[in-house]
Parts: sequence; structure tokens; C-alpha cells
Amino acid sequence: MPVRTRVTVPLEFADGFRTTAEVITFTGLVDGKEHLALALGDVDGAEVPLVRMHSECMTGDVFGSQRCDCGPQLREAVEQIAETGGYLLYLRQEGRGIGLYAKLDAYALQDLGMDTYEANRALGHADDERDYSAAAQMLTALGAGAVDLLTNNPDKSRQLRDLGIQVRSVRPTGVHASAANVSYLQAKVAHTQHTIDLASAS
Repeated sequence: MPVRTRVTVPLEFADGFRTTAEVITFTGLVDGKEHLALALGDVDGAEVPLVRMHSECMTGDVFGSQRCDCGPQLREAVEQIAETGGYLLYLRQEGRGIGLYAKLDAYALQDLGMDTYEANRALGHADDERDYSAAAQMLTALGAGAVDLLTNNPDKSRQLRDLGIQVRSVRPTGVHASAANVSYLQAKVAHTQHTIDLASAS
């Protein structure tokens, strides 16, 4: 599965942080979606690339929604990877794989008292429908057979290892808690054992 294109894109975030990414596209990804890899920092100089598999979140990444921690995680990941050298994989898996409209339907149920996982189940979805086969394909195409993974989600490292990618170490992301998302973060810890130290954010 070859790399399709590589293009240099200067990045600037709302807080003024700037860096440059090489944005990479692929052909023949297993799920047919248009996932991206952003090469950041000195990838070639890194012993093992630092990798963040970031699932698309239009509400958080684009509009700054406070109902999740996705936007701050994306911003943090870009800076950490730029310092270390590695890849941010931007995966088109909105709403833990259920899609944008279904995610917003789940939000409506959360407003009635359900947590994020209960809402997914009420809509007929699994807790997390993401599959990282395409991510493993992307890393293989980039020559990254071993990675350090930036995540709080144990399922990501488990799936990557099962798909043949060596995860040398797992580095947790920061805790981006707010009044609007703390119950969401608590649900991630309770239901899917995310390594989020909410005590440090209180």
C-alpha cells in the first residue's frame, strides 16, 4: 500500500503555536477512507517515532466544543510530536466510529442523563466501533514498524500490537478536564479503562 502524496503545510494554532507538517496521503487503505498522516519534527532522527492516532472530532477539533477533550489533545499531540519527531495519524472515525450525526444524537441522549457509552448503546452502537487496521497500514507504509504511542486508551495499543506494530512504550496525554467534560472523562475511565488521572485536574 503506497504513499499517494506528500505536501508541506505550515500550521498555526489559536494560541499562536506554530510548526510545519508534511501531510501524507495513501492509496488502498483497507476501509477506503481518506485518513492523513502528519509527519512532525525530525522523524528521521527519532530512534522510534512518537505516534498519536487521533480520531476526527469536528465539534472539538474545529469548533472548540467543551463537551470532549479532543481539541486540546490534538493541540498537545502536535507539539509533543514536533519536539520528538513522529507522526500524527488523523483518522476519519468521528464519534468513536459511529459518525457525526450519530454522535450528535448521542449528545442529545446525554442531555437526558445518559453517559457517552450508554447513549451509544441506546442508539444501537457499540461502546467503541473504531478499527485501527488502516492506521497500521499507514505506519507500515511509512516504515514505522515500531512506535512510541501517545494515548490514554489501552485499546489503541492493544489493536496496534495485534496488527503487527511494535508499541515500545505508551505515553499518556495530559488531562484536559473542564466543567463541561468531566463526566465524559469519568465515563471513559469507568467503561474503557482510559488512563486519565482526574484527581490531578481537581
